[in-house]
Amino acid sequence: MAMTEPTFFARDEGPPWDPIAEEVPLESRRVYEGRILNLRVDTVRLPSGETAIREIVEHRGAVAIVPILDDGRVVLVRQFRYAVGAVCLEVPAGTLEPGEDPLIGAHRELEEETGYQAARWERLGAIWPTPGYSTEEIVLFIAQDLRPGPARPEPDEALSVVAMPWSEIWAAIEGGRLRDAKSIVALVWAARRLGDLSISA
Repeated sequence: MAMTEPTFFARDEGPPWDPIAEEVPLESRRVYEGRILNLRVDTVRLPSGETAIREIVEHRGAVAIVPILDDGRVVLVRQFRYAVGAVCLEVPAGTLEPGEDPLIGAHRELEEETGYQAARWERLGAIWPTPGYSTEEIVLFIAQDLRPGPARPEPDEALSVVAMPWSEIWAAIEGGRLRDAKSIVALVWAARRLGDLSISA
């Protein structure tokens, strides 16, 4: 079977429609409302003029924190994640309340999950972890000048707190023991922000 040759356009030309233009919503139907997320099914018009179905998870957003101890180690948490049926190693994180400022939410989640309070905060940025089907945005922070205290996890959370040097973190990522995407992005971003010495410590 012969292969079809690709079509190329000059800079000042283009196809009759932009294949990556915005999709236009035609109809939306919410099929589930939950405690932390909703599910809706939308009908959209594609740039080509055709229609398609989009299944969207609505999420009110979250925060993830990379807490750095004075000795350079990073505070992580271990918890069982029912969806994947495994104990996961992650940075402290949590869902925002409706309309909540991400920094306020980050303070709360860090203390609830680890017991630590931080005197110095730096916002790294925000990510869309799964833009193909979810509205969730996660805002990432570095927390430093930590002061320990009692953790206050939610009633349905069972967590253990661990402190790891960067070398063990990279080994855990490459060895598949740390697979949580938001945590990997946050850790790499934090390490880059902190500089090469922190990365290799």
